[in-house]
Parts: sequence; structure tokens; C-alpha cells
Amino acid sequence: MITPALRARGLRVEFPGTLALDDVSLDLPVAALTVIVGHNGAGKSTLLEVLAGARPATSGTVELDDRSRSFVPQRAAVAEHLPLTVRDVVTVGAWGRVGPLRRLTRAHRAAIDLAMRRLDVADLARHPFSSLSGGQRQRTLLAQGLARGADILLLDEPTTGLDAASAELNRAAMDDEIRRGATVVCVSHDERVIAAADLVVRLDAGRLRPAYEPAR
Repeated sequence: MITPALRARGLRVEFPGTLALDDVSLDLPVAALTVIVGHNGAGKSTLLEVLAGARPATSGTVELDDRSRSFVPQRAAVAEHLPLTVRDVVTVGAWGRVGPLRRLTRAHRAAIDLAMRRLDVADLARHPFSSLSGGQRQRTLLAQGLARGADILLLDEPTTGLDAASAELNRAAMDDEIRRGATVVCVSHDERVIAAADLVVRLDAGRLRPAYEPAR
């Protein structure tokens, strides 16, 4: 039996007056695409944040052995006033490999350059992040995630609200990561992303519902 990339057991998240997740358990397959679907307010982003380690669960566990994670939030979740260039934002991803207080090596800088080229933001390296269009920002954030070279890539709405070219670049990057051997998990309403999924996780009011097979 193949060991899952990540196991979640009995996840529960409570906000004041709201139960965001209620007894959610799942296994994420290795080197595969898992898509989390559901209506607005179903708990999708909360689940992704808990899986990414960005939000603590009220109860339950997340087990991933020694695998590394990289979390890419929606562009709306990133402060726009920060005085960072595109390269600065992507470089943050490389800190996950070495820590922010250590110097980046030539290999780390090469990984940053490659991530920017893959997402077509290399020409924008010196531009302020706050000056970018929505599609450019989302591609920059995804490049940040790729620069870490993590075993598990967790993405919140990576193609939503983007122009066709930006959405296609993001989908292609996700495919490339899976071919590299990474596990990709994303929240998405994009029918093309859902159709490509190996596993669809459906949430409704914070609870898992029977998944459906994506159309292929």
C-alpha cells in the first residue's frame, strides 16, 4: 500500500458562533491532484489552511511525516502595501528551503529564476508587486510556491478570476509539479482543474460529502 502524502483525522475548526469544519478525515495521494470543491462558506479555504499548517485546528490531527509544504493563498489575501518587488515575493518561497537568516546559494537563485520563467513573470522581476494586475499577482504567488520545491503544494483558487492565458499558465505549472512527484491540493471552481483531478473532496457546511468522479 502506498503511504499517503498527508493524513488528516477528525479535523474540527470552530470560530465564534460557527463550526467551520466538522470531523473531516482524508488521505491525500502522492504525486496526484486533489481538488476541494463546495459552495461558498463550505469550509474549503479553512480546510486548505489547516492542511498547510497556516491555521490550527480546534481538534484533530494532520500527519505528513517529513514532507515539506508550500501554501499559496488567494491574491486577495496578500497585503498590497508591502514594498516588495516581484522577485522579492518569489524569493520568500526559497526561504522555506534555507531559512530567512541564511544566504541563498546559486542553486536557490536558479530555482527562483526558473519559477519566474515558468509563470512568465521574469520580465517583471523589478516591478512592485502592488503594481501588478490580478493575473500577474496570482502567477507571482504561484512562482513563490514553486521556488520552495516542496513535496506538497497547497493552492487556494489558483485560476479563479484570471484571464485565459494566466489560468493556463497556472494549470500547466500544477501539471509540471505533479510530474515532478509533488502532491498538489487546491480549492477550485475551475471545471478544467476539477476534470483533471485524481481525487475530488467535496465539503458542505464543514462536513465531507460523497465525492463524485470528475468528468474526463
